[in-house]
Amino acid sequence: MSCTSPAFIKSVFYCILVLATTSCVMAQDGGAVQDVSRNYINATDALPDAPEAQGQTDSNSKMAHSNDGVASSKQQPKRILGIMPNYRAVSAGEIPPPPTPRQAFKIATQNSFDYSSFVFVGLTSLIAKGQDAHPSLGKGVPGYWAYTWRGFVDKTDGNYWVIFALPTVFHEDERYYAKGTGSVWKRAAYSSTRVLITPDYQGHNTFNASELLGRGIAQGISTTYYPSSDISAESVAEKYGYAIMRDALTNTFREFWPDIATHVLHRNP
Repeated sequence: MSCTSPAFIKSVFYCILVLATTSCVMAQDGGAVQDVSRNYINATDALPDAPEAQGQTDSNSKMAHSNDGVASSKQQPKRILGIMPNYRAVSAGEIPPPPTPRQAFKIATQNSFDYSSFVFVGLTSLIAKGQDAHPSLGKGVPGYWAYTWRGFVDKTDGNYWVIFALPTVFHEDERYYAKGTGSVWKRAAYSSTRVLITPDYQGHNTFNASELLGRGIAQGISTTYYPSSDISAESVAEKYGYAIMRDALTNTFREFWPDIATHVLHRNP
């Protein structure tokens, strides 16, 4: 698939549109968000059964939580195994201020353009090509490129809707707040349901419209750059369900990674 093909140009246009149209929202980075942050720091219901906050944002980034005072076995690293980006995770027991639009934009960008994202898309595209998921995309190197750029646009488009654009509109915090305590089943249920429940800027649990609507919008946009012969209501629903399930499993892995690192691998998270 050529870089000058209509489908490729259209997909790039959508990515640019998401970034450009939301830049005006980022200009409002101060006032309203900062006003609610004072109430948010003391909010505890965003973290059921969690202890009081023990850290504040670090000196390098307002969106990154500090691990000071949190047991190493409960800390959420910025990378898992030095590969998987974990910028959306907040360590158990910590309640930082809500992310500003600029900070949410940065997290979405880190998740989208981290080197591991290209590796992930490359592998999933190779699998999809091997399964001949979209025969009309072709074979060989051109076919692989056709799978790859579409996969990258899918991932990036979804990230900006779910992590930045819609949370800014709905005042929702799309970071993952680790629970860190309780039974395995309770923590698994908590982590997997964060795709349905998320804290708002005041720290109150709310319906996760950003996740569910954002993934839906991304899937709707994807119908414009995948071959029309491969598009059906069933295929779109299947991809939407996969995206939600992937996010739920990622949250569950985030939740238990400190335990795996500490008790299985005998290393710091």
